[in-house]
Amino acid sequence: MTRPVAVVFADAWTRPSAQDHTDDTEAVADLLRRSGHGFDVRTAGPAGDRPLREALSDPDTVLFAHPGASGDDEAAFRRLRADKGAIRRFVRGGGCYLGVCMGAFLVERGFLNLVDVAVDEYWSRPGADPATPDPALVTVRWRGAERRMYFQDGGVIRPTRRVLADTEILATYADGTVAACVTRSGDGAVGIVGPHPEAPASWFHDHGVELPADHDHDLGDDLVDTLVRAVRRPSSRS
Repeated sequence: MTRPVAVVFADAWTRPSAQDHTDDTEAVADLLRRSGHGFDVRTAGPAGDRPLREALSDPDTVLFAHPGASGDDEAAFRRLRADKGAIRRFVRGGGCYLGVCMGAFLVERGFLNLVDVAVDEYWSRPGADPATPDPALVTVRWRGAERRMYFQDGGVIRPTRRVLADTEILATYADGTVAACVTRSGDGAVGIVGPHPEAPASWFHDHGVELPADHDHDLGDDLVDTLVRAVRRPSSRS
């Protein structure tokens, strides 16, 4: 029996470099491999196993993940612009999009235009904690429980009123703004998160960030599970 394929984007900015030693592609790939969905996890893009459009056209591909990346969101989108149409067709045709940190910023109307949300940097908001784009811990309430997560210049998500009926909010920051959510996009679904639920313990150690006693990948599992379920339920606008 063929296993469902999950594709993780890979380029020079999601892979380790002299400026950023974290392997964002591999961290998200590991999260998907550990999930209970039996994914055959592959990479696609300039530093992946095959071209992205080819991977998204594979009938076995059910999920596309864009991990965190170094640099800014406008530059990240320029590198992805040629594949925008393929990504939109994949998601709106019934696929799942998982966006972590940079991958969350890219869903906006001015970029991939997958869903009607705005994503702004969190750390520069008045009263934000952390108040730095550097690696740090951020406190969120994930399904009502307080958790501390690895954070590095992640986004705050602002769903519009038009999409709230089809949006499940999983986590909020201390100021009540959205840190993670899942929402419908055509026949598909989009799951986005500002902090890093996929972060391995090595990221904390390498950047001098305290490793929380309850550090686990259960939050990432919840995000992936909710995303997959969202594709299977009818939209409130159907």
